[in-house]
Amino acid sequence: MIKIYHNKQCSKSCAALDFLQEHTIDLQVQEYLEEVPSKAELIEILSQLGLQPLALIRKNEALFLEKFQQLQLTDEEWVEVMLQNPILIERPIVIKDGKAVIGRPLERVIDLFSPRSS
Repeated sequence: MIKIYHNKQCSKSCAALDFLQEHTIDLQVQEYLEEVPSKAELIEILSQLGLQPLALIRKNEALFLEKFQQLQLTDEEWVEVMLQNPILIERPIVIKDGKAVIGRPLERVIDLFSPRSS
């Protein structure tokens, strides 16, 4: 199964979803602004991405610039910030076979389907 953490207001997320719908039978779509991942899910996503929490945060988002840009938080605190403010989570996130990518640019999603990434 392939899973996408999707924001329907984001053109890049919509492009990734369109690609996945054309190439995938078993697709799970989670609109993460409405159905926020659990703490365990978010930690698993970070592990699958190979990223620290701060690297998954949208640093150009107005909320980040206004409230969080100047803060020095621990990884656990950044996870909590994302759980409380899911708009800050970079998108789209696509997971296939235990490997995750941030689908910006779309080529990262396409690469998940290439034989060398399986």
